[in-house]
Amino acid sequence: MHTALLLIDVQQSFRHRPYWQEAQAQPFLAATHQLLQGAMARRIPIVRVFHSDGPDTPDNPFALVSGHVRPLDGLAPFDAALTVHKHRHSALVGTGLPVWLHQQGIRRLIVAGIRTEQCCETTTRHASDEGWEVDFVGDACLTFDMTTPAGAPISAAALRERTETVLAGRFATLCSVDQALQRAV
Repeated sequence: MHTALLLIDVQQSFRHRPYWQEAQAQPFLAATHQLLQGAMARRIPIVRVFHSDGPDTPDNPFALVSGHVRPLDGLAPFDAALTVHKHRHSALVGTGLPVWLHQQGIRRLIVAGIRTEQCCETTTRHASDEGWEVDFVGDACLTFDMTTPAGAPISAAALRERTETVLAGRFATLCSVDQALQRAV
């Protein structure tokens, strides 16, 4: 198998942020479950990536001591081929992940997780620049509404569209869950 699934930051920490919206999470979880089931059926190695940063205090949901740097409640259980903790936006920085991917002979990455325009996009760009083929599964990525620096609202859907626009054909192939699984070799 020359493909791996990177499941980025699908962790309980986000439920403790003010922007969390449960309604947005349900379609994401459904697509993620479909992707996980397909990966497991095809014996695609799944890499679980957790994000931790900020002050190491119990009130910071991204600190290990908070107890929230763990799988998101509602995520289907799976056996990870590798689990890494990152402290930057790209899962390829400071985690040992690139070495493991090379040791496993991985040439294609399927990217899914939380936040679409942040850690998922950054990891996708970085992986592409490092020579991996990347399949970006937008249905299995989640983000949240934001406000621009000028004060205008920007929806999660618009952020996803923007991310997919800048990644498509440059850094990644945009895929549905089924397409990403079919492309896995």
